[in-house]
Amino acid sequence: MSRPDDLYRLHRLLDGRRSTISRQTLLDELEISRSKLTRLIAGLRNQLGAPLIFDTAHNGYRYDTADGHHPLPGLWFTSAELHALITLNHLLQTLQPGLLDSALAPIRTRIDALLQTEHLGSGEARKRIRILAMAARAKDMRHFQIVAGAVLQRKRLIIQYYNRDRSQTSAREISPQRLTHYRDNWYLDAWCHQKKDLRIFAVECIRQATTLDKPAKTLPDTTLNRQLASAYGIFAGQPVATAILRFTAHRARWVADETWHPEQQSRWLEDGRYELSIPYSHDTELIMDILKYGADVEVIAPDALKEAVKIQLDLARSQYG
Repeated sequence: MSRPDDLYRLHRLLDGRRSTISRQTLLDELEISRSKLTRLIAGLRNQLGAPLIFDTAHNGYRYDTADGHHPLPGLWFTSAELHALITLNHLLQTLQPGLLDSALAPIRTRIDALLQTEHLGSGEARKRIRILAMAARAKDMRHFQIVAGAVLQRKRLIIQYYNRDRSQTSAREISPQRLTHYRDNWYLDAWCHQKKDLRIFAVECIRQATTLDKPAKTLPDTTLNRQLASAYGIFAGQPVATAILRFTAHRARWVADETWHPEQQSRWLEDGRYELSIPYSHDTELIMDILKYGADVEVIAPDALKEAVKIQLDLARSQYG
């Protein structure tokens, strides 16, 4: 472990304590020698200007401040924290290129400098971590920060929104409620003032966004969860039915560890098959997920869902004569 790491660990033991901490406790917590502790104490005092004193009345060390707190100068992280930050930054850049480049640029520059100083290999994340975004759509995320700002500041938005299904663009005045990252895409839950109802907007389909100087209509979390999170998938709503799916014993080894919905119910059958019950509102996304399991899944109920899956399988088979 590097010396800056040890200094930071010592600081964290002292920072915010109103009582003293003995030398032996510091040695035990840091697992270092007495001579190294002496050097670290001197480093905190002389190099970082920490008001670290030895309180003879209570036979221990403390920061000589009113509340026991003392902020270290600059940006301080342990090597493990720096590695975590650079990894998360790489993940974000890979998953959403350019999404927060301008916002994170000053922090990224400082982190890169710290990593180089400590010889921690800031460039290794790009070489050693692979993220494969299979079938990911190209995204136009230039309006993400405006949308996110409106969500957090509780402001209304005027958006130009492209509807893929109808291939039309329309203007909407909306009150943003929350952002959701789902299957490699960002979605905005919002109250649409034209439709006077909750709607889900894909952020990538927002062609223009303008923040209004009007407070957003705020809906209770219970309402949002009831209408948008109580049924299966992103096309949520009040559940209208419960899908009962039965997976083969072989496929059950994987599906049993999956969470399709927070309120799903499941059971193992005597022959090793696995049965999953899921509340759903719209069947569009659910059908797509069922079809990807092919012959390893059977729709048991309801009949309407079973028939819809059968139609899709028949259409798929007709493609091959």
